[in-house]
Amino acid sequence: MQKLKGKIVVITGASSGIGKATAIVLAKNGAKVVLGARREKQLEQLVKVIKNNGGEAEFSVTDVRQKDDLTKLVKLAVDKYGTLDVIINNAGVSQLSRIDELDIDGWEEMIDINFKGVLYGMASVIPVFKQQQSGHIVNIISTSGIKIVPMQGVYAGTKNAVRTIAEAYRQESNGNIRITGISPGFVKTDFTSNIKNQEMKTTIEKGMEQMAMKPKAIANAVLYAISQPKDVEIGEMIIRPSKQN
Repeated sequence: MQKLKGKIVVITGASSGIGKATAIVLAKNGAKVVLGARREKQLEQLVKVIKNNGGEAEFSVTDVRQKDDLTKLVKLAVDKYGTLDVIINNAGVSQLSRIDELDIDGWEEMIDINFKGVLYGMASVIPVFKQQQSGHIVNIISTSGIKIVPMQGVYAGTKNAVRTIAEAYRQESNGNIRITGISPGFVKTDFTSNIKNQEMKTTIEKGMEQMAMKPKAIANAVLYAISQPKDVEIGEMIIRPSKQN
């Protein structure tokens, strides 16, 4: 049974990890997926895989730091299919360090991608959703921010900022636009590849090797959230390895 048959879904950060797994799972369940990420070659390959397995997919090279890129991605979905049901704001980056190390470049990167990128994603779909009087925003957040620990202060801050603005907009939308926040714990992805702090990178990679979930676990959570009836909203989900503290 294809739970999502006919649904149109935009996914950011779709070229690898959680975004890629989510695209594959949703397409397998009948969704038509429109994929955005910075890496064109990986997007092309993913679209080919989905189509070869009987699914429907399109892509647009997208840097979530650029508002116009997200507008273009959403326009592609609407122009192609005439409507849009879901946006999954998945793109994210992490730079982990002590606050007094003053990694200001890292702070700005996280703010631009993790927070402003989500705002830009929301801004790109809200006019469409308001016109339709329906829509679903899914934000991939993090267990960081739920549990505050050293070295993750600014990263967790960007994630908690998303929680705050999403909850405010959920109340403002009066139920016409559903909002779901999904907070993964350790997941086996290339998430650590951009971390500059080598000590922290090694620690996280060791933890991921020992306990991390496969990205499909998060993809299945997304599938569950967006396959609910229109009068049901899944608000917050925490998905983490059973061994994670």
